[in-house]
Amino acid sequence: MTPAARIAAAIDILADIETRHRPASDALKDWGLSHRFAGAKDRAALASLIYDALRCRASASFIMAGETPRAIMLGALREMRGMPVEEIAALCTGQGFAPSPLTGEEEARLRSASLEGAPAHVRGNFPEWLAPSFANVFGEAAVTEGEALAARAPLDLRVNLLKTTRDKALAALAHLGAQPTPFSPVGLRLPFTPDGRNPSLAGEPAYVKGHVEIQDEGSQLAALLCAVKPGEQVLDLCAGGGGKSLALAAAMDNHGQIYATDRNAARLAGIYPRLEKAATRNVQLRPPRRGSDVLADLAERCDLVLVDAPCTGTGVWRRNPDAKWRIRPGALEQRVKEQDELIEIATKFIKPGGRLIYVTCSLLHEENEDRIASFLDRDDRFAPIGADELAGAAGLADLGRFASRLGPGLRFTPATAGTDGFFVAGLRRV
Repeated sequence: MTPAARIAAAIDILADIETRHRPASDALKDWGLSHRFAGAKDRAALASLIYDALRCRASASFIMAGETPRAIMLGALREMRGMPVEEIAALCTGQGFAPSPLTGEEEARLRSASLEGAPAHVRGNFPEWLAPSFANVFGEAAVTEGEALAARAPLDLRVNLLKTTRDKALAALAHLGAQPTPFSPVGLRLPFTPDGRNPSLAGEPAYVKGHVEIQDEGSQLAALLCAVKPGEQVLDLCAGGGGKSLALAAAMDNHGQIYATDRNAARLAGIYPRLEKAATRNVQLRPPRRGSDVLADLAERCDLVLVDAPCTGTGVWRRNPDAKWRIRPGALEQRVKEQDELIEIATKFIKPGGRLIYVTCSLLHEENEDRIASFLDRDDRFAPIGADELAGAAGLADLGRFASRLGPGLRFTPATAGTDGFFVAGLRRV
């Protein structure tokens, strides 16, 4: 496919996403199945075009004064890729499979339109209905935070200390430009390849052998802030794919016990091969069973309960840029209900003196500080763990700088920490 044909195809795929209100990955997959002539490089280039357009959808629409797929794509070529109008016009000739030529208005807007005077949600590329929440959390930095969430995310790895050391992993991946992450003592970061993509690990021995796991530094920090010790009894209540359970097991050096469960049994299925690959021996899976309380024997026995709560995912928009335009207020309301319910369930398993670590990959106060405050109003058996104490217990005192100004907890963002967006709060049963 020529570059012009790719742009035309990307416009068609954007139209499919908009019309059918579906994830970009599904639309890209369907397009690939119906256009088998397109090679792997073509599909990768199309995905890059689509996701770039979705990252800056609001600002691209503003620049072009239109919300059509064509307007969004043309605006994105300027906003995300920095293409001059002459280069864009050269791709839009209407010949062959190229998009139709630029209109006079399109050329004028590409040449001179700016974001000066645009509202914060346009400049920051986030949904307008979330503007009050962003303003509450970030104040004048809302646009900066939105811009960081619209950027591409690097590939972070967690070194599996059950199998290797950070120095050895760095040496093994030196040819990919691996560098230590700024905050996680077990993290590595791989730079983008020359074409702006994340490097592939499929053939890397360090990854195949389980010496490193793909895990964003923010997620690594959430696990480290649990401050687990060998010999403890730990419940991972929303284990999902098992990333944090694996990180906790390594931190505990395979001593003690981690019970991993999730409301969705299917999500736990992916943990089994990961446990074997990582040489993890102290994780016991407790999939849900109809009519049976699989956690009954853990009542008031746990030193730590980790609640990695389902959320709106606003903190991971760098990796899922289409998700921010599909989220609706009703989804936030539903997540808040689930979060309150999970916190209540978690408290049943915490022994006196034990702790609850509450984590989301959301940046919204409604899902974070508000949930902690609401719970503390209802249950006086628990007290918040201050940000400095939480960071100090993990041996990461420097993380105290990320303390929330809205209540107990720490907030990591792409703009402030270079990580995905994560919120971590601790409570202790007193």
